[in-house]
Amino acid sequence: MLFHVEMEVRLPVDMPASQADALKQAERELAQALQRSGQWRHLWRIAGRYANVSVFDVESIDELHRLLTSLPLFPFMKIGVTPLCRHPSSIHDDDR
Repeated sequence: MLFHVEMEVRLPVDMPASQADALKQAERELAQALQRSGQWRHLWRIAGRYANVSVFDVESIDELHRLLTSLPLFPFMKIGVTPLCRHPSSIHDDDR
């Protein structure tokens, strides 16, 4: 199942820089591993915001929930999820 996910990170302004840097590094490592696995199919930054638009390819909404809640920055994120389905006018034979 494909999901469009928009994430906006809202770190507390009083969070120590060392803690923020450690969270960001852990987030980067997990995000890259999930991209390599194919579960986090696309990742784009939204210009001018600490936010991204992503496409996830997972077996279920429960799997997506587990994946998103495992992200180190999850406690500091506003997240919107939209399920995606194939458009009948698409010229592609698959979703890749």
